Formats: sequence, C-alpha cells, structure tokens
Amino acid sequence: MTRHTWRVAVTACAAGALLAGPMALGSTAAPSDPGSVRPDQLGIAPKVDPGIARALERDLGISRSDAGSRLTFQARASSIRDDLAQRLGATYAGAWVDPTKNVMYVGVADGTAAAAVRAAGARAVVVDHTLAELEQWQASLDAARLDAPDQVPSWYVDVTTNSVVVSVRPGGEAAAQDLVARAGVPAGSVTFEATEEAPRTFIDIVGGNAYTIGGTSRCSVGFAVTGGFVSAGHCGRVGATTASPSGTFRGSSFPGNDYAWVAAASGNTPVGAVNRYDGTRVSVAGSTDAAVGAAVCRSGSTTGWRCGTIQSRGASVTYAQGTVSGLIRTNVCAEPGDSGGSLIAGNQAQGVTSGGSGNCSSGGTTYFQPVNEILSAYGLTLITGGGGTTPPPTTACSGYASSYQGTLSSGAAVAQPSGGSVTVSRSGTIRLCLAGPSGADFDLYLQKRSGSTWSTVAQGTTASANEAITYSGTAGTYRYVVLAYSGSGSYVLGATTP
Repeated sequence: MTRHTWRVAVTACAAGALLAGPMALGSTAAPSDPGSVRPDQLGIAPKVDPGIARALERDLGISRSDAGSRLTFQARASSIRDDLAQRLGATYAGAWVDPTKNVMYVGVADGTAAAAVRAAGARAVVVDHTLAELEQWQASLDAARLDAPDQVPSWYVDVTTNSVVVSVRPGGEAAAQDLVARAGVPAGSVTFEATEEAPRTFIDIVGGNAYTIGGTSRCSVGFAVTGGFVSAGHCGRVGATTASPSGTFRGSSFPGNDYAWVAAASGNTPVGAVNRYDGTRVSVAGSTDAAVGAAVCRSGSTTGWRCGTIQSRGASVTYAQGTVSGLIRTNVCAEPGDSGGSLIAGNQAQGVTSGGSGNCSSGGTTYFQPVNEILSAYGLTLITGGGGTTPPPTTACSGYASSYQGTLSSGAAVAQPSGGSVTVSRSGTIRLCLAGPSGADFDLYLQKRSGSTWSTVAQGTTASANEAITYSGTAGTYRYVVLAYSGSGSYVLGATTP
C-alpha cells in the first residue's frame, strides 16, 4: 500500500466492511493487598500464555522468548500514555509504541512539554497539531459522510504522522479532495492513502464463538458480560432472538456505532474467556486500552486466532449501510464468518470485530468497535477470570507453619510476609502452597536476596489458581511473591521453612 501526502484541505467518507463482534469489559475489581505493585517492580519475569506466544510468533514473527517482554512493555506503555494525556492537557498529540525496540513516543504540540514526557520514560516528538485538533477534523469528515464518494472507503487519525489519513481508491482523488475541502479541514492536516480496499459486511459469520440470529444469519460472541454478551450492532436489531446461546438483543446501534448486547436466556453461563481455536482459551483480565502500535490478537470462527498491530484509534469507516466512527483500525486479517469476534491485547479486552477488507491469505485491514464504549453505553460489566472470582476456603493450604491471606486485583503482585521477608537460618526444604480464586490464574514465586537484589529461585506458574513449590535451599533471606496473572480475588498462602 502506497501512501501519498497531499497538502490540501480534506474531508472524506469511509466505505468499510463490518465484522460484528463486541467485547464486554469493566468488572468490579477486588480491593488489592496493601503494598501490591506491578510484577516488574518485584523482579517477576512476564509469563505468556503459550497459545498467545504461538500466535504472535506466527503472525508477527515475535519469538516466544520475546513475547513476555513485548506484552509487559505494552501494558506499561498504556499506563504511561493515560497519565501523560491527563498531565499534558491541550498540548497532548497522541502516543504510539515501537515494540521492536520497546520505545514509546508521545506527540506534543508545545516543545516545553517534552521534559515531562522524558521524565515519564518516553520520547517526545514535537508536532504541529494536537490530538484534539486531529479528532475534531476527523469529526468534520464524519459530519460530511453523506456526501462522501464511493472511492473513499475509510479515514482515521494517525498519531504517528500527526495527520488525518484518508484512504482513496483509484480514480477518486479529485472527489476526495473536494470532499475534504467542503468539510473545512486544514490543508496541512491530511494524508491521502492509495488503497484497493473494498470493505464489505460480514454478517453471516462467527467471532469468538458462533451464535445465530433469527435462525438464518450467524455472528460471533464478543465478550461475556453479566447476564449475557456483547456483539456487533449490525448482527441484529433490538428484539431479535438468538440461538446457541439463546437470548434476545436488548440494545443495538448501527450505523454510527456498531455495538449491541444480548441478554442470555436461563441456562446459559457467561464465561470471561476468549476461544483461541486450539482447544484452549484466553482468560479475560480487564479492558485497559492498548497503545497504537501494540500487538493484538483476534478470535473468529472462520480464520480462528489471528494477530497484528493497532494502527489507529478513533477511525471512521463507511460501509454500504452507513458510516461508523470511533473504531480501532488494525492490520489483523479477517474474513466473512469472523464478525463479532473478540480483539484482545495479552489478557486485556480491546474491542469487537466490526468489518474490514482483505483476507487471511493476502492480509487486510480490520476495524473493531472499542469494548469500553459498549460497556459504558449499556451499563454492562465485563466477566473476567474465565468465569468467576470466588474466594478460596479459609482452610486452603492448611498444615503449613505460617499462613498469609490477601486480595489482589488482576495484574498486581505482592510480596509476603507483609511486603517484607523471612530469614532462613539453615539449609533445608522450603514448602509453599497457594490457593487462589476459582477461575483465575494466580502464580507463586520464591525469591532469595543477594546483596541488594532479589532473584527468583523457584516458581509455580501453571494456568491454575493454585500453585505449590518445594525447594531445597541454603540459609538466607527469602520472600514469597503472589501474582494475579489474570482474574481478581482472595488467596491463601501457606509456608513452611527449615
């Protein structure tokens, strides 16, 4: 795909293909242990689900050994981005990552803000336009969508070029320029992108897991929410019934948006997980937005588990039925049958499949409706942790010399006892037991201090909520680290030292 930058005022309407399939997010997190921190602050190497690692290796060429550091970097970048966006205010011009170098860039429209960016551990890029300006110009294009020519299939804010990118099919250059001019977008703010895309709707398809609408069409479950699931708005109107799982559309918005939620009938159990189509599932831990440039994976019943990167947030695309705005634009491939599927970054829900172009043989562009917007629109709560966060019984891990209890939110870690350490006076066997909340993935690490640093000497990192460690060690200072890899809730830790 060749990109051309034309210095003209531009407005454009996007023509796109729908890939329905929403994600639900926003579960109520359990209160964390006092002193809980990020895993990296305790020297915990990132654990990566083997299925995610395999998919990233296949689709992005990321080695399995590098997958953990990539996902950890992305999660930290999201936190830095959110903090800087608030602190920089009007001068903020967006953020993006170069995950191959673990570098985060932040655009600023005022050079004096660069120091704050550097202090946060990112690299500042001084640009001409703020993010608010770019989004306003995109909104001007959205407002002119009814006049958009067929040759203009999509447009979006590209923070990496500090411009509004307008995709144009061959022969549509003059019409695109005219549309941009009528929208009143400044000449220097637009980049035209030559494309062969002809996006189409993917109604008769499945996302994470299939469901049918009215006994005739088929779409995909995006993410489980309390009482049902979310999906794409173009899959069904309010009142339409579904089967496998059975339910009724209680909310639906399309075009403009592309989201819906289905209230499931009794007997259907929402589970906080995504089908990876290799016999396993990814447990959904939350819905923190990943940065532009971040690696993401999509689940769909036609092409299964596919990965790519985020190209933009807030993109607009025009389908035959009308324009949808505020979408996540990606280079993840998809095909008919994948609509409604889940988009996830690590274990964080991102969005549901709306539409796109191309296929999984030659590649393509796919758009996703952000899941947080769906949850907010309908007041829904995301199901996390593979289906539950029931606290373990207080008798779990009984029979140990010492016992510790606490509560962790997904992604947090804590050192026991009470953020401190224990002194082991002689060599012998250290036995540890962890009982975490049902449906979650909690991990256990035994660390030993050497000088001023801590090293992990033994670990229990299965996909279970429960772990056990038996370690033959020498005298020294040790601590026990509990990590809520996915899911939130209470845990019991038992420890016996020589």
